[in-house]
Amino acid sequence: MSSPPPIARFRPRLIDALAGYDRQRFLKDLGAGVTVGIVALPLAMAFAIASGLKPEAGIWTAIIAGFLIAALGGSAVQIGGPAGAFIVIVYGIVERYGVANLLIATACAGLLLFLMGLFRLGTLVRYVPVSIVIGFTNGIAMLILISQIKDWLGLAIPKMPADMFSQLHMLATNLDSFNPYAFGLGLACLVGLFLWPTLLHDKTRFGYAVHLVLGRMADLRAVRAGSRVPGPIVALVTLTLVSWGFSLPVETIGTRFGGIPEGVPSFALPDFSWETVKQLVTPTLTIALLGAIESLLCARVADQASGQPRHDPNQELMAQGIANLVTPFFGGMPATGTIARTVTNVRAGGSTPVAGMLHALTLLVVVLAAAPLARHVPLAVLAGILIFVGWNMGEWREFSPYMLRRFSRHYRLLMLGTFFLTVVFDLTVAVQAGIVLACALFIRRMSTLFSVEMVSLEPPVLTFKLYGTLFFGAAAKLDPTVQAIERAPRGMTVVFDAMHLISLDATGLDALRQVHRAVLARGGALRIESVQAQPLEVMERSGFAQELRTGAAAAAE
Repeated sequence: MSSPPPIARFRPRLIDALAGYDRQRFLKDLGAGVTVGIVALPLAMAFAIASGLKPEAGIWTAIIAGFLIAALGGSAVQIGGPAGAFIVIVYGIVERYGVANLLIATACAGLLLFLMGLFRLGTLVRYVPVSIVIGFTNGIAMLILISQIKDWLGLAIPKMPADMFSQLHMLATNLDSFNPYAFGLGLACLVGLFLWPTLLHDKTRFGYAVHLVLGRMADLRAVRAGSRVPGPIVALVTLTLVSWGFSLPVETIGTRFGGIPEGVPSFALPDFSWETVKQLVTPTLTIALLGAIESLLCARVADQASGQPRHDPNQELMAQGIANLVTPFFGGMPATGTIARTVTNVRAGGSTPVAGMLHALTLLVVVLAAAPLARHVPLAVLAGILIFVGWNMGEWREFSPYMLRRFSRHYRLLMLGTFFLTVVFDLTVAVQAGIVLACALFIRRMSTLFSVEMVSLEPPVLTFKLYGTLFFGAAAKLDPTVQAIERAPRGMTVVFDAMHLISLDATGLDALRQVHRAVLARGGALRIESVQAQPLEVMERSGFAQELRTGAAAAAE
């Protein structure tokens, strides 16, 4: 069988999707693209503002990166753009390095993502344990919730610090600037987002009450049709009208940022130098690592939800890389696959990358047409949307005592440790420490699978059975065997039954050599019988098999 080529083939899923593409599929993709484009507008603005950037950074990232990821990616239905998982990371980079260096780090991360896909490293992301993924996802969700308290309460804080404890201290010392109007808008937004989906289901208590009341006032079909409008859009439009109509004293996009520029952003090269790149190694790795994990996890969810052919992880990483390489030149922020918008795309009928491309074009038309109106959007409403996103992002049920009792101690340690490190330090430290800890726990668990059993001691033969994998983490388990040999009568023949020894590494081989030396020192011989293919290959290649034959011949003489 020929080995796979060292580099991946660049073949976007769009090429295969267009084969046999017809008007019916286009209409479905168009409906899905328009729906997702409308959903993406408030989220893109909210993600950018929460990241310490201007709202247009999120909007143009959703447009440019969303189009490129759909057109060049390896998934049929994945929607790309700014993601909630990047909020904490981007905010920390902006606070420490500045916006210009964020653009450089994002472009470098894009190049790194492309190379990861090109050299077929997409499958390696799947080796990240799910406990680590849940831990840092919940940690990021917690940090998002904390970061939005300022705008939800309308606190007069010019600039929030990056770390959690400083944020909590800043919030506590500025509670006297609490704005009840902002709090009311944010609360109304949250309540509306949680209750809005129940309008579709008259089997719930709230939905039944709504249908009972509105059924007497309007056509139920109209109610159901209206309830299919995305909740974030309903909250954004209605609460913005309330704020503007009653002239509520709350901070808006216009009062903080002066509105959203009308027109397409111009192409601009950041101030790039090799010295700057060397200082941005950690931010670059952080963006690339999180982007790879999030995009491939999202693509797996998309496969399960849509029933489409399985995504190509390497092609997806190359598309993510190109998108993150291009968007910084238009003032964009990091982009990756987004689960919420991807699921919305699937539920709306999207089945090809065309839907993702149309979502970007829809967003472009909406922004160019409605940019002047965005200045009236209250930041408290965007904070409410983000709190809703953060709450849905976290898998809080996994932290319940009932679920924790069902997990192993290793799983609990990895998940809770990663969560704690993400919240207290940052994602890079959490993932690095989590992977190192996962490797250590895996080695420990694998070492418990190796055992040595003494079968019989019938002079002049001492017989042992070997079970499992003899590797560096389990080699010390042969020490008691050496001690037993040293206590045995001289001239004993030691037999290792290796029928159940499934693998052997260099350290395990060295441990067998120590046993052999101990046997020779007692004037005996060591035989290893019924050796499986992998251990036998290691013993033959290293010359140890020949050493055993020579030692046995010398003992026979």
